[in-house]
Amino acid sequence: MTAVMSQTRKSRVALGLRGRLFGTMAVTAALSVGLVGTAPIAVATDVQSKQWYIELMHAEEMWQTTTGEGIKIAVIDTGVNSSTPSLKGQVLKGLDATDAEGDETDDYDGHGTTMAELIAGTGQGGGLKGLAPGSKIIPMRVANTQFQNEHSVNAYDTADSIRAAADGPAQIISMSFGSEFKMDREIEAVKYAQSKGKLFFAAVGNEAEKGNKPIYPAAYPEVVGVAATDRQGKASETSQHGDFVDIAAPGDDLPFWCDENFERYCQGNGGTSAATAITSAAAALIWSAHPDWTANQVLNVLFDTAGRGDMEEGTLSNYIGHGIIRPAVNILKGTGTPGAPDISPLTKEKTAGSTASPAASASASSQPEKKDKAEDAAMAGSSTEKNDGSQLGLILGGVAVVLVLGGGAFALVRKRRSA
Repeated sequence: MTAVMSQTRKSRVALGLRGRLFGTMAVTAALSVGLVGTAPIAVATDVQSKQWYIELMHAEEMWQTTTGEGIKIAVIDTGVNSSTPSLKGQVLKGLDATDAEGDETDDYDGHGTTMAELIAGTGQGGGLKGLAPGSKIIPMRVANTQFQNEHSVNAYDTADSIRAAADGPAQIISMSFGSEFKMDREIEAVKYAQSKGKLFFAAVGNEAEKGNKPIYPAAYPEVVGVAATDRQGKASETSQHGDFVDIAAPGDDLPFWCDENFERYCQGNGGTSAATAITSAAAALIWSAHPDWTANQVLNVLFDTAGRGDMEEGTLSNYIGHGIIRPAVNILKGTGTPGAPDISPLTKEKTAGSTASPAASASASSQPEKKDKAEDAAMAGSSTEKNDGSQLGLILGGVAVVLVLGGGAFALVRKRRSA
């Protein structure tokens, strides 16, 4: 398969925040998600006021303790424009894995820059305010459909980016690109990243109503698959679901860069892409507050403190996994069991590259395995059941919100999408 893929490439289908991409469109369009060509609505006033999850997550209170300082996050996406007011001084040297004209700061779409701002934006100039504004971004540029059609690109750009991020100073990898097909080189890169002690988040996809197939790398055992929720704390109707979902964050109705000149924001459903960025930022806050912890311990606490509503103890939801992220529960209340530093809460296996620290103790909390996840229709936006009360309680308790954006189709039988 690898040999064939190196010779032939199909176009990559982008599934990002923009109206022309699958899985995204303006909320006011009153059309079903998934249509192509819907024009987004420009946000004419204060963009930060549209980031409705910031207050619900008690971000201002958390920032008095930590802003994510000391944590670096590799963003594998369409590139990151380091010159936006909100990202000045926030972007470090990264990698352009496309092998095309330009570099990692030449964002050809706006998707990657939106993700970076949701993570580490300072909010300067009226731009997006990141959940972890003290963290730094390491951009890794890969190609989406349109970019691939217009340029000769590296067919293994995602795998090469993951491996480069694993070798670099980033503690966290955030990837809002995905594909329905596995690739050996990508699998090896993911395992390599885990061996280097990295915490890897990826979007599960926005096509729940169009096949709902597992998306990779989110569905790999070593990667944290992130789903999206709406303002009521329910899984977004478009957010893909299954035993590959590990955690969720709000992703509906959020601002994003909607023009190639970076002159205006639009409002729309970012889905799992944004949710992945926000979850990565939540992890950065926790890791910054507990610098002696390993990736396993940070993830254990994210799982342990997630809002679960009326989910039964010891079960996982196919729609929100362990629950909706609530970093404030740890940052402000000190709640959450870090567990063993060298045991993955995803695979339950000992991980190479994890170094136990004197400050990190406590035994690993028991976590159900992915294959034991329970169907939880009440959590799904498409469900006919109503559970608004308990879900709203999750958000009001400090739940983080996350969007999911997408990439493009990949080589031969491989389609790459933004979640």
